[in-house]
Amino acid sequence: MVGELAPQLSGRKDMEIREIEIYSDAPNYVIVRTPGRNYPGCVIQGDSLAILLDRASEVCSLARSSGNQDLIEEAEDLEQALKERLDDYEVVLKAHGFDLPYARRPRT
Repeated sequence: MVGELAPQLSGRKDMEIREIEIYSDAPNYVIVRTPGRNYPGCVIQGDSLAILLDRASEVCSLARSSGNQDLIEEAEDLEQALKERLDDYEVVLKAHGFDLPYARRPRT
């Protein structure tokens, strides 16, 4: 059943069960390689991702006060990339019936 959609096992649709290679399972720093990928990737827990976004937002505020346009643009790009990933994470958790592992704060 590995690699097949398995809603009957999970009670959640569009969730797949697959074998993955785990290179490190250190808390909050899991390194895995999924089927079809050449290189391993990093798994970032949702609460850690939310913290990274909060920090990026603070960097944006500091950058804006500096007046350095290049710094502002880079900080805003970083903040936006993290925001998009966290938004996707929240949509997926909601679709599969999970609560968020953090208190959701209003974001711009």
